[in-house]
Amino acid sequence: MDDIDWLTQLPEECISRILALTPVKDGCRAAAVSRTFRSIASSDAVWEARLPSDIKDVISQSSSPSLPEFLNSLSRKDLYFRLSDHPLLIGTGNTSFGLEKESGKVRYMRGAKDLKIVWSDTPQYWQWEHDPQSRFGVVARLDHVWWLEIEGRIEARKLSLKTNYAAHFVFKLTEEAQVFERKPVKLRVYSEGDDTQEAKQVLLEPPEGAPTQIRERQDGWMEVHMGEFYNHSGDDGSIIFNLQQLARSPYQGLIVEGIEIRPVN
Repeated sequence: MDDIDWLTQLPEECISRILALTPVKDGCRAAAVSRTFRSIASSDAVWEARLPSDIKDVISQSSSPSLPEFLNSLSRKDLYFRLSDHPLLIGTGNTSFGLEKESGKVRYMRGAKDLKIVWSDTPQYWQWEHDPQSRFGVVARLDHVWWLEIEGRIEARKLSLKTNYAAHFVFKLTEEAQVFERKPVKLRVYSEGDDTQEAKQVLLEPPEGAPTQIRERQDGWMEVHMGEFYNHSGDDGSIIFNLQQLARSPYQGLIVEGIEIRPVN
């Protein structure tokens, strides 16, 4: 008797538990070779266990009043993949919540409106505008400042436990952004109250052919890795993500979509 045949002799509750703890891709493979696994693999019991325990509370925070009723009506499997493929805008619509498809780990993105951007309330320095490639209603476009600082934060308790996370600054540059070819920005990720983390310096517009940490995303934006942290038990308070360049120089041509916090593969 092979492993699959032996497992199918277990009570359905045990099989459900095994499948819930199995990576999604492996669970689908098991369902493909066993009729017993196939019927259980799509059950709400399996997929409920893969969803965050506070998923109903998160859904209730949807920025669209009509969406919670629709999402709660879905099977747990359909809800899982919906949140994997289509991040949910929550609160005022300037933060998104989603799931990593393979692991079910939580990911968030703080839109520009939910970041602390110095001088962003002064139109001569920053403009708020719509970008059709953004998941958010508005993004921040830098017209002109002499020093730059952007900060975001998220409570550790909102994230998946015992998980390595990375923060990514998501942006675009216009033709007026030449200063970012020669002036690196400083990036830091740290727990609130412990800001001893050393900053790393990155050129947002590196010379052609030079090594770079800038990556083009599938959604048309660029991103740069800001740093990583380990969320052990969610009791570290807030995690802070900081970008700054305080050297006096005319900065312009930066478009900010936000900061994405997602599990490290």
